[in-house]
Amino acid sequence: MRAQGAGDGGEPDGLDADRSIWSRDFGLFFAARAVAKLGDTMLPVALAAGLLQHGHGAGAVGLAMAATTVCFAGLVIFGGVFADRFSTRLLMIGADLVRLGTQSLAAVFFFTGHVVLWQICAIGAVNGAAAALFQPGVASTVPRLATDVQKANGAIRVAESTASLAGPAAAGVLVGLASPGAVFAAHAATYGVSALCLLLLRLPPARPGSQPHSDGFRADLVQGWREFRSRTWLWGVIAVFGVLMITTTGPTVPLVATLVVQEHGSGAYGLVNSALGAGTVLGGLLALRLRPRRMLRAGATALVAYAAFPAAVGAQLSVPLMSAGAAIAGAGVSFWGVMWATSVQTQVPPDVLNRIHAYDVAGSLALLPVGQALAGPAAAAFGAETVLLTGGAMTVGVCIALLAIPAISGLVRADAPTLSGAVPAARSRRGRAAAERTGSDTVR
Repeated sequence: MRAQGAGDGGEPDGLDADRSIWSRDFGLFFAARAVAKLGDTMLPVALAAGLLQHGHGAGAVGLAMAATTVCFAGLVIFGGVFADRFSTRLLMIGADLVRLGTQSLAAVFFFTGHVVLWQICAIGAVNGAAAALFQPGVASTVPRLATDVQKANGAIRVAESTASLAGPAAAGVLVGLASPGAVFAAHAATYGVSALCLLLLRLPPARPGSQPHSDGFRADLVQGWREFRSRTWLWGVIAVFGVLMITTTGPTVPLVATLVVQEHGSGAYGLVNSALGAGTVLGGLLALRLRPRRMLRAGATALVAYAAFPAAVGAQLSVPLMSAGAAIAGAGVSFWGVMWATSVQTQVPPDVLNRIHAYDVAGSLALLPVGQALAGPAAAAFGAETVLLTGGAMTVGVCIALLAIPAISGLVRADAPTLSGAVPAARSRRGRAAAERTGSDTVR
């Protein structure tokens, strides 16, 4: 995998050089995403420390987190329809303001010592519903703010990965110096900053023909599903990833935490997680530079690296080697993430993009809890090490499956030049969609 130039089928150097992603409005969106990610990665520490401090167990922490996840996964498809019917910017601002209020209320509860589990779960459920309204709009906002969608996604991925490294550490400091309530207050403030950035943001006018025509909520929902299933490369990736969620991603987090903490202590687990985060930063940086013509093929090839994380822990390697495996895995996952997000944002027509993204998110999350739930029974039956080693092998198998499906591996990036070196103006997103619906799964 290498950077493509004009002579090897990639983008002409001049075209790439002219594509600067940085503008006032993209900078505001970039800041909103980075700050929100910082707050979101602080939340698990606050929940764990706060609930345990008030006499609740680990099960209560899991329940509070699950309330958010279940509401988000169950409602995000409907959020996609709303995002295509109304202003995505206003929906995102509204979602941030709702979460500013809920997290401020949670901070009051923890500051005053009035911590009731059902109330915390209710707050989590409202936050999940707000996130379901917020998330679909992200997909359509990036292409409107940046000419180079891949670079924009890469920059956002780097920022979010860096925030993921800093968030837990900042939360730990706040818990130590103040209280869990202070972390909830800081988390609420991040939503306030995100809402302010989005309020100051000015989206450029939508292109003619990119605005969705609504025939009613139910009809819009059905149309989104039809558009989703008409693209083999899209639903094919989601279907294959379901296997990865059950066999690898789901079991990896709980089993890695258990094995590393038991064998090497919590400090080693923190080091491994930090290495994973550092790897995701590296993957984002690589995605800023490399411009493969077939993005999903390159992404699936890089995703093979994810096998290094569960395999290194399952093989009971030393902490430095486990950390190296985590860093390699993080880079692969991050690079894949940018390739996938860019493909969806550039290959799908703008008038259905929010709904398609919602189906993508819902499909990606659907089987993750299944893998997490099966982790314990599988570890009891076969041993945690065996489950993790199997997960590493299944990662390789999933990547082979992705590469073996022509609609996925053969998908050509939307801005790929023709033989003459120019990007054809006539290749509209609607044209690509029509081509797919008549049987073509690649852009030719």
